[in-house]
Amino acid sequence: MCCSTGACGPDVDPVLPRFAGFLAQLAGAGVKVERFNLAQQPFAFVQNPAVKALLDQGGVAVLPVIFIDGELALKGAYPDSEQYTAWMNRARPPATA
Repeated sequence: MCCSTGACGPDVDPVLPRFAGFLAQLAGAGVKVERFNLAQQPFAFVQNPAVKALLDQGGVAVLPVIFIDGELALKGAYPDSEQYTAWMNRARPPATA
């Protein structure tokens, strides 16, 4: 992947722009979002002990890895619709009555 969204090249995986949009929604809800690309930022993967351990054990097949509040939430796949909904609900403060 040559760009942060993955929406580049002749064969765009539709999951990647959807995921980029989801991250933008989270950021819009006030969630601090950081996204790293192995091809562009390999040092970030090596500097994170948890990510480095996952890569050492499973290679790049463990990617993507998603951490929420420092805890591994998902590896080897992008979130599905149910996970998107759950994570957005978690990001939104509860409504006050």
